[in-house]
Amino acid sequence: MADLDVLNQIIEPEAEALGFALVRVRLFGKGDERTLQVMAERPDTRQLTIDDCADLSRRISDRLDALEAEGRDPIEDAYRLEVSSPGIDRPLTRLADFRDWTGHEARITLDEPQDGQKQFRGDLEGVEDEEILVRNRTGSLARVPFARIVDAKLALTDRLIAATVPLSTEGTDEEIEAEDND
Repeated sequence: MADLDVLNQIIEPEAEALGFALVRVRLFGKGDERTLQVMAERPDTRQLTIDDCADLSRRISDRLDALEAEGRDPIEDAYRLEVSSPGIDRPLTRLADFRDWTGHEARITLDEPQDGQKQFRGDLEGVEDEEILVRNRTGSLARVPFARIVDAKLALTDRLIAATVPLSTEGTDEEIEAEDND
C-alpha cells in the first residue's frame, strides 16, 4: 500500500504551485478499482472550479508519471486519480478547518472511545491547543483531541447552506425559466 505521507509530500507542492490548499489525500479500493482522491481548495473561496480541478489533476499526473519514469513510483499498480473541491459537507482534516468552521455542526469519529463515546456530533465551538471543542444537542461541551480523530466532516444544515456562497450561479436562471415554461 502506498504511504500517504509520501503522497502528501508529492501532491501538496503541486497544489500550492497553483495557489490551492490541500485538504485531503486518500487512496482507497483494491485491485483495478483503486482511487487516489485529492481534495483541494482556493483559500479565499474554499472551493475549486472544474478548470481548477483539471489543472491540478494534470500537475499531479505529470509529477506521478515523472516519478514512475525514474523508477520511484509511489503507488504500485493501476489507480484512478480523482481531484475535487471538498464540497459543502466537507471533511475536516486540519486544525484550521475546525477553527474556520466554528459555529457549524460536525460529525467526528475517534480512533477509540473517549469517556465511552467514539462518535461526536454537535456545533464546533473552536480549538484550544490541540483539542476541538464540540457542543452537543444537550448543551454539554466535549474536548476532542485532534490527534485521535480518524474522520470528521461538516453536517449538511440550513445554516451551512446559507453560509456557503457558490462560485457561480451561471445557468440557474435558464433552469428556472425552463421549469416555468412547462
